[in-house]
Amino acid sequence: MQNLAFALRLVGVAWIVQVINMMLGYGLNAFGIRPGDPYGLLGVFAAPFLHGGWDHLIANSMTAVVLITMICWSGRRVFWRSSLIILLASGVGTWLIGGAGTVHVGASGMIYGWVAFLITRGLFTKKLSQLAGGVVVLLLYGSLWTGILPTDQAISWQGHLCGALAGILAAWLMPKMPTATRAVRTAGRASLGM
Repeated sequence: MQNLAFALRLVGVAWIVQVINMMLGYGLNAFGIRPGDPYGLLGVFAAPFLHGGWDHLIANSMTAVVLITMICWSGRRVFWRSSLIILLASGVGTWLIGGAGTVHVGASGMIYGWVAFLITRGLFTKKLSQLAGGVVVLLLYGSLWTGILPTDQAISWQGHLCGALAGILAAWLMPKMPTATRAVRTAGRASLGM
C-alpha cells in the first residue's frame, strides 16, 4: 500500500501542474522539450509533468501509477535511480532527434522507459522474479510498442522511442551500480584486511 500511495502522490504533482497549466491557457507547455534549442533542454525536467489536456494526463496517470508501484516493489532507490536515468536519457534523446520547431510534453517518455525497464531488467539481473514481472508487464503493455513508430504527427514518437531505449539502458546499468549492501560488505572486508 505504501508504494501505491507513493505513486499516487507523485502522479498527483502532474495533476496540480495540469490545473495551473489549464488556468494559464496551457502556457506552461512552452517549457516542454524543444529540440535543438539550448533553452529547450530545461524541458527534460519539466515535460513529464506537463500535458496537452486532461485526456492526455488521465491516460498517462493510470499507467504511471501501476508502473511506479511495480518498480517500487524493488525499493525506492531502484525507482529513483532508474527514473533518473530514464528522465535524462529519454529527454536528451528527444531533444536530439525531435523535429525542429516542435514542443514535446507529457510523461510518455517516462512511461515507455518504465515499461522497457520492467520488461528487460530480468535479462540483466538473471532474477526469475524480475523475468516473470517482465512477462506480466509485456502482456499488460505490449501494445504500447506501436507508439514508437512515426504514425501520428501529434504524438511524440521520438519521446516514446527514446523513453524505451532509456528504460533498456537503465535496466542494463542498474545491476552495475553499487548498492548500500555491497558498499557495507566491501567496507567490512577492508576493515578485516581481506
